[in-house]
Amino acid sequence: MRRAEREIKDQGTIKALLDQSHVGRMATINRKGYPVIKPVNYVYWQGKIYFHSSLKGEKMSDIRRKSPVCFEVEQPVAYVPARGPACKASFYYRSILIKGEAALVNVRKTKMEVLEKLMEKYQPEGGYEGIDEGILRKTAVIAISIKEMTGKENLG
Repeated sequence: MRRAEREIKDQGTIKALLDQSHVGRMATINRKGYPVIKPVNYVYWQGKIYFHSSLKGEKMSDIRRKSPVCFEVEQPVAYVPARGPACKASFYYRSILIKGEAALVNVRKTKMEVLEKLMEKYQPEGGYEGIDEGILRKTAVIAISIKEMTGKENLG
């Protein structure tokens, strides 16, 4: 990291940011060699990033081809307007960057647990019905195994 003083070293802070962020962005490399970024709803659980998807599409094709992945979340804090030269404008933020490998989760019990964790995160008040087998068969659950994880912040 170029600016070592901005590195988030506290694992509790990193975990809290992963738990609290609602949207993550996953990048893969497509068949033509271009990086492609897709926003996903996700959950950080048992040391991995999990999300659900359709079984079809570019993202799934990239995952099946074993494309390396990069996953990012950020917490914007505040824009700092320039006082004087424009280059003095800044932004306060926290961000996490993860590099790893994505794979389909094929164990039914784990898929159900992940989907339940997603519902707990995004609809903590409950009120929803269970996931039926037909939907489960049509839904991919993906796990990102983390190889590198770094946090960075600029809080002023």
